[in-house]
Amino acid sequence: MPAEEKSALLADWSARLLGAEGVAHVDASLLTVHENKFYADTAGTVTTQQRVRLHPQLTAVAVDGTTGEFDSMRTIAPPAGRGWEYLTGTGWDWDKELDEIPGLLAEKMRAPSVEAGRYDLVVDPSNLWLTIHESIGHATELDRALGYEAAYAGTSFATFDQLGKLAYGSSIMNVTGDRTAEHGLATVGFDDEGVEAQSWDLVKDGTLVGYQLDRRIAKLTGLGRSNGCAFADSPAHVPVQRMANVSLQPDLGGLSTEDLIGGVERGIYVVGDRSWSIDMQRYNFQFTGQRFFRIENGRLAGQLRDVAYQATTTDFWGSMEQVGGPQTYVLGGAFNCGKAQPGQVAAVSHGCPSALFRGVNILNTTQEAGR
Repeated sequence: MPAEEKSALLADWSARLLGAEGVAHVDASLLTVHENKFYADTAGTVTTQQRVRLHPQLTAVAVDGTTGEFDSMRTIAPPAGRGWEYLTGTGWDWDKELDEIPGLLAEKMRAPSVEAGRYDLVVDPSNLWLTIHESIGHATELDRALGYEAAYAGTSFATFDQLGKLAYGSSIMNVTGDRTAEHGLATVGFDDEGVEAQSWDLVKDGTLVGYQLDRRIAKLTGLGRSNGCAFADSPAHVPVQRMANVSLQPDLGGLSTEDLIGGVERGIYVVGDRSWSIDMQRYNFQFTGQRFFRIENGRLAGQLRDVAYQATTTDFWGSMEQVGGPQTYVLGGAFNCGKAQPGQVAAVSHGCPSALFRGVNILNTTQEAGR
């Protein structure tokens, strides 16, 4: 696509947001990748693969002219292994999202600060994908669990001796590693060791049952074959074990997001990712979001500000009481997952439905910052 057409679309979207009352500034960006990779090895594998992916993002900023207070709201459209049609046709309702942001941002500016305590949470896929990435995706990289990867973001609490034993979460928790997911950012035909793409279980009925493997780690641990998780981000780097599309599976007969909210008397509905923090064992974490809505007696009752949820990985996933149905499932993800020395960057997707968690610890971020 011509650069002029790309910039014209972003300029149009920016103008639409800037034309709305209360929006003082807009940032717009579009990351695009067209990757062609040729691979050949001495075992006789020869492949040529083309991958296209893009990440559009807009952020609207509001400023209170009297107090100087400001806040922002970002689009929640995920990056995707798609082409230009994602922005102009199928895949996401951009008109709907752009129309909603100014009103949501204005409401956020007026919203009260959250009272710290324990709440039930309904977490939208636009937020939960990042929690999956940090607390499951990285933790089930076997090189990390074995201690071979420690310099970049640490090792893992999910050590190899716990395979088949560790209660990762509640019995409704089923997580797969998948290199074949449609539109996935980590989807390939063959990995960078010539292993065909596949899908496998990482967590089954709440128990750790698998890891992400390349050939070296599979041989080292006696687990047999690689499941296709080798990747190099350029010809100048050797392939290292990298993350597959790691996804929480929906309940085939599961509820809608609205019905999950309907089952909560006092809680918070979390939408969109923002900041995160997790320890070097992938165990203690804290996440914020773009939008937080108070839930009272099964209904949304306005936005809240300054919200962060905090837990350990096993406590959080152990508190998951319900997962939504396929109609709530969204494939989120990121372009910028880093690993290894010298550092390499990879794109990866994480799909999930909306999910209900009971009794999660909520922090007020302004109070925490003042301590």
